[in-house]
Amino acid sequence: MLSKKQARAFFLGGTLVTFLIFIGLTVYSLSKGQDQSNYENITEQVVRGKALWESNNCMGCHTILGEGAYYAPELTKVLERRGEGYVKSVLMTPNPWAPNGRKMVAYGFTEDQANDLIAFFDWIDEIDLNGFDRVVSPLAKDKN
Repeated sequence: MLSKKQARAFFLGGTLVTFLIFIGLTVYSLSKGQDQSNYENITEQVVRGKALWESNNCMGCHTILGEGAYYAPELTKVLERRGEGYVKSVLMTPNPWAPNGRKMVAYGFTEDQANDLIAFFDWIDEIDLNGFDRVVSPLAKDKN
């Protein structure tokens, strides 16, 4: 059994060691070599695409990087899977449509807006996913 003095020393020593490990891991995590965010490639076009993504509540149906709703397909690496032409035509179509029974709103984006969204998707696609080629949401496993 530890004396009161020994227990206090054990507690304070353990706290100090744990704190130092925490600080070390924080510094390591925030170091340039560990950065996977792709933030240096953010352009004004990417920012406008992200703003369109948010203002039109695209995340209410789609997921990106596994975040969002599971109604419609995951859009991480969508340009790789479908191609820029397909994505652009979907974004610019004036007619609502229902691929695989899921209703897609016809936003009828302008060409500039579609290009901004494509730049946003392209930026997302360049984020390091730690070797995962594609993030797939559990309920949206089709290849749309």
